[in-house]
Amino acid sequence: MKHFRKLNLGSGSAHVGTGHVGTGAFARPVGICRSPERSRGGSSTAVSFAALLVLLALTTACRIDMHEQPRQNPLSRSDFYSDQRSARPPVEGTVARGDLRADTYFYTGKIGNNPGDVMPFPITKEVLNRGHERFNIFCAPCHSRLGDGNGIVPSRGFARKPPSFHIERLEKAPVGYFYDVITNGFGIMPDYASQIPPQDRWDIVAYIRALQLSQNATMADVPAGQKIPSAPPRFAEPGSGATLPVLAPESESDTQKEEEK
Repeated sequence: MKHFRKLNLGSGSAHVGTGHVGTGAFARPVGICRSPERSRGGSSTAVSFAALLVLLALTTACRIDMHEQPRQNPLSRSDFYSDQRSARPPVEGTVARGDLRADTYFYTGKIGNNPGDVMPFPITKEVLNRGHERFNIFCAPCHSRLGDGNGIVPSRGFARKPPSFHIERLEKAPVGYFYDVITNGFGIMPDYASQIPPQDRWDIVAYIRALQLSQNATMADVPAGQKIPSAPPRFAEPGSGATLPVLAPESESDTQKEEEK
């Protein structure tokens, strides 16, 4: 009596025997028989896998260490470029983000070669407030807060006194002239192109024009609801953080003195 089970494994079949073939003294166990093709295929796969691991290891070992990356140090000598400069100038025609400058008048204040006499945007209270703030920061040290040229810098002898904004020549000057002077400088005055953005330059120009008008204005020129008390402003103490004149409340004694007068 005999029993036998056959298991087929792929193209190279292997026969797995269970039990015995034959009876009695002639019975013998049946083992596993693999075909030669199957044995060679397994060996080839193992070799390929090992080669892949070696290739991955070599690739990982060749990555660039960012501490030792090929680069040019700022302002260092370079033997790669003919002019030996490591800092390269922008390609011709390069436009910085947000600096397209399609509106030529806004960035130059000129129409052709002549200064224009029109603001590139409406003058609002916000524009004048911004111009007032920027004027006090950048211009008042030489031109004074009134624009008469008696700033603290020339009064201490550190620079020549600038002309007053209230002389006839500057009162008749177009707004583009002031913008151009702020941008490119004039005489001993340096340019402020790198310190004051174009929008702020126009805000300052608008405030200068308002400052000029204020020196020759009357109370009748002040719009209704814009008038302030006639008492002189009392400035806050230095270091209080105030940037504009602060009107202190009048005491009863001050009121009585005004009535006696």
